[in-house]
Amino acid sequence: MLAHVIYILSMTILALSVPHPTVSAVSGTLITVGLIGAWRYAWAGINLARAAYFLNFAYPRRRHLAAEAYTARGLKDHAYFLVTTYKIAPEISTRVYRSIFEAAFRATGGATIVASIVDEADARLIRRVMASVALHHPGREAMVGLKIDKIAGTGKRDALATSLRSIARLNPGRNDIVVFVDGDSCVPHDVVDRSIPFFTDPSVGAVTTDELSDTQGGKLFRDWFDLRFSQRHVMMSSMSLGGRVLTLTGRMSIFRASLATDPGFVDLVRNDFIDHWRLGRVHFLTGDDKSTWYWLLQRGYKMLYLPDLCTLSIETQPKDGFFESATTLMTRWFGNMLRTNARALALPASRIGYFTWWSILDQALSIWTTLAGPASILLAAFFVSPWILPIYLAWVMFTRYLFCTVIMTFRGKSFPITYPFLLYFSQVGGAIVKSFILFRLDRQRWTRQSGSGSARAIPLGQRWRAMSSTYMHCLALGWLILGVAYVGNII
Repeated sequence: MLAHVIYILSMTILALSVPHPTVSAVSGTLITVGLIGAWRYAWAGINLARAAYFLNFAYPRRRHLAAEAYTARGLKDHAYFLVTTYKIAPEISTRVYRSIFEAAFRATGGATIVASIVDEADARLIRRVMASVALHHPGREAMVGLKIDKIAGTGKRDALATSLRSIARLNPGRNDIVVFVDGDSCVPHDVVDRSIPFFTDPSVGAVTTDELSDTQGGKLFRDWFDLRFSQRHVMMSSMSLGGRVLTLTGRMSIFRASLATDPGFVDLVRNDFIDHWRLGRVHFLTGDDKSTWYWLLQRGYKMLYLPDLCTLSIETQPKDGFFESATTLMTRWFGNMLRTNARALALPASRIGYFTWWSILDQALSIWTTLAGPASILLAAFFVSPWILPIYLAWVMFTRYLFCTVIMTFRGKSFPITYPFLLYFSQVGGAIVKSFILFRLDRQRWTRQSGSGSARAIPLGQRWRAMSSTYMHCLALGWLILGVAYVGNII
């Protein structure tokens, strides 16, 4: 409470410390920032309102109707768990597989776990965990199967494709499901029986769930992840109101088995790529969750969010410092997004939904609208008056504090005073990372893998593309600075 009081007092002092004549001198810049901010805040308000309606009215009705339809069918569909494990600590793998086997033994229609591993030690661990969990579910042993796919460590995409082909050979039923689980994510124990009724609607291709984090690292890193998952909860709820979320989270998502085992689906997971006018063919190393999402989006399937089911992600800080760790993760996440969004925008809005189409477009536009504010403020501080800085800082503190307060009402809890600062870092720092990646879509790297898209000796053609990427990036930033300087009447 004391920290919040100090925060509010500091914000007030900053706002009141500015001489009145200074406000008139920088009015052009403030109007520019205000107009851009009004657009961003209006968009945030729309999504907050949609999320509130979805959580309180639309989703309870959908769950009730889905449960009725599933009961009326009188059949109990089977679940397949596809789990990928690579370079994960044994204590984490034990927690993850214990949750998976608990969910499998509780599944009314039975379940089969298909585990993709590289190390034989993981196979022994998995079998021990299965035997341990089975002791608590006597009489259910025949309802749960286990298949272990041991592959070379050639990447997650190879692992997924191999195990999807294994599931296809098991001849899943039309309404069976495949639960994709990362090796560092614990699933809810009732995930099968609570998610499978939604697939009675033939237009539903996949669902994803809420997430919480068990983050191992510094306090800033833990707070950052908690804030991100709270933001995700709001945005997923808003998008699911329209029937299509913007990503099928790789940590844990659930697919209709007949679609997940379709040869075209498997091939895209294994070998996805884009053809870029300047970079040539860019093969996707990461971003399998974006590939699966795009395949379903392209064919018009619904992808829903289940806010009353929660996956626990065990996150480890990849670097020693917070900013280095956050930048590493954002580079991977936003690279996956940007490599897929351009082709998603090329799909007809009538097929994927107008709100979905605009939301994808907004992800691209928000890079530049987010950077425009700080750019215009820094220009005005240098060329007009440095007193604009406390005005801007006070405004940032007020708006981010208000936004965090609203977001956390969806969680029903308070927040630490680090949240407003982390929110601003995520917005501006994320926009900087996005602008960098936008012109370098060929740069890819897994957090736990040493391989990357540019690890080999760089030939002359790749050097030329790297120089052209730098040129295009600098040109775009230059036009942005000139634009905000002109509109804000700074030059």
